[in-house]
Amino acid sequence: MTDIVDAGAPAGTEGKLIRALDWKGAFWVAAGVPPLVLFSIGGIAGTTGKLAFVVWIISMIMGFLQSFTYAEIAGMFGNKSGGASVYGATAWLRYSKFIAPLSVWCNWFAWSPVLSLGCAIAAGYILNAFFPIPAADSQAVLSWISAHATSITADSPRVAEYIAAHAGTSPDDAVKALLSADGVAAFTPAIRNWSLVSFNIPFLATANINATFFIGGILMLIIFAIQHRGISETASVQKWLAIIVLVPLLIIGVYPIVSGQILSANVTGLLPPTAAYAATDGSWSNGGWTLFLGGLYIAAWSTYGFETAVCYTRELKNPKTDTFKAIFYSGLACCIFFFLVPFAFQGVLGHAGMLAPGIVDGTGVAEALGGLIGAGRIVTQLLVILMILALFLAIMTAMAGSSRTLYQGSKDGWLPKYLDHVNENGAPTRAMWTDFAFNLFLLAIASDTSGYFFVLAVSNVGYIIFNFLNLNSGWIHRMDSGHVERPWKAPSWLIGLNTVLAFVNALFLGAGAKVWGYANALWIGFAFAALILPVFAYRHYVRDGGKFPVGAMDDLGLVGQDLGVRKAGILPYLALAGGLAIVLIANWFFQLPA
Repeated sequence: MTDIVDAGAPAGTEGKLIRALDWKGAFWVAAGVPPLVLFSIGGIAGTTGKLAFVVWIISMIMGFLQSFTYAEIAGMFGNKSGGASVYGATAWLRYSKFIAPLSVWCNWFAWSPVLSLGCAIAAGYILNAFFPIPAADSQAVLSWISAHATSITADSPRVAEYIAAHAGTSPDDAVKALLSADGVAAFTPAIRNWSLVSFNIPFLATANINATFFIGGILMLIIFAIQHRGISETASVQKWLAIIVLVPLLIIGVYPIVSGQILSANVTGLLPPTAAYAATDGSWSNGGWTLFLGGLYIAAWSTYGFETAVCYTRELKNPKTDTFKAIFYSGLACCIFFFLVPFAFQGVLGHAGMLAPGIVDGTGVAEALGGLIGAGRIVTQLLVILMILALFLAIMTAMAGSSRTLYQGSKDGWLPKYLDHVNENGAPTRAMWTDFAFNLFLLAIASDTSGYFFVLAVSNVGYIIFNFLNLNSGWIHRMDSGHVERPWKAPSWLIGLNTVLAFVNALFLGAGAKVWGYANALWIGFAFAALILPVFAYRHYVRDGGKFPVGAMDDLGLVGQDLGVRKAGILPYLALAGGLAIVLIANWFFQLPA
């Protein structure tokens, strides 16, 4: 390919990707995946109760097994960037031109929101550090309550409204609760409630241009500036961030286990809760299974994410050997963190402790980490800084991977032409600006907890679609492109097992998307996925005259516009029909607890 140069290439190579990474560099760029456990650890605990740590373990094992299919197909495409979605998409080209861009698009809109979600949490930490909301038992609030004790009486309309919303509450308890809320509000900094504008987006959510939005936007610009300098600089920054973040996180995950702090009652008697965010155990009814599958659905967004390690194949010095090493060792690292951290959290805090608002929305995770090791105030503050750095690590990984997916999708003729550009440092800047603009929109939605999980639930629809298509691409490539060299080849039984897991993921999608507070999340996700179809049709049939760019299929040994023989016959179509049927049946059959 003409747009690849080696590191240290002479002048005149501007605007071309640079082979500047070894597998260790790709590993460090992907090191932002383990901190993703902190994005949804509270949400999954609230949804699945005592089953939460089991959900993480099952999901991580699935992600690790699936990565071997991705490792094989990545090795086939040493001249492509953009990750597993790009490598798998080519398998579907012979059967439908529209499936290939769907895979790439779904992978992108699943990964890209890490920017907005991570920046929303980081902004929350910054606001808590500089403009904290006082605790209800703080001296200032208690003094205020004492001074205003007669401002609310038992016959007040507010008390009646409170009792109506909290059945079984006595008038005296209602008065105390309202006074406490008013006392906290009296000392809450104005910036915490400030909003420039708030508006509803039909059929989606409420957008809020507030302090979280502006702080998050600044953080995204800082990350953009780092990545503007190219993949080598990005890997260098990621390496030191990863060491600073992951070593303490590993210690925190191990310490409660070796120190005997794990309470057996917190990790035994494994039952789903009676309802999402309920503190009581339920049963393995239809509703219980729905919550369990919903947990597996959202965990996949984090545990499968280390497949981003193969996004940089085109920038590896030796892709034939480095591609497999990058994804394999990234997967091993993720296994350690996704096994240990949820188990330690749950073992110490218990189900009820995991339901604390700060755990659910992510902004109190640092304090919880401090509690796991008995840290004092100073160490806890250091852990707050650690959390912000962990979020930076995850966001940088997401921007690096998702922008290269956009870039390669454009190079191969699937996405808009303007994304086909890199700067003098080999950074796909137009794709990065697209990521930035898209995530400013999402950041406005993700400024509160409900919006946060809406973005997560909808984006994960795309991620499961991508995984389904790519796990099936493993056997399709085996049948149609068996002649293409594979530097590393997975055992055939594992390709078969991962094909089964593709349909298991379809089950998670159908049953689980509704669990996260939005009954229509699945359909919104489908609608967003379908947006790529007219975009691709314009690019391919109008802009490119129905032809793919020169060199787009060189790695498959295909010449010109000849897509080759469909050796798999009708099987890919049967796989698509079967996957869709499982999604629809699961969505109909599995229902949330009454």
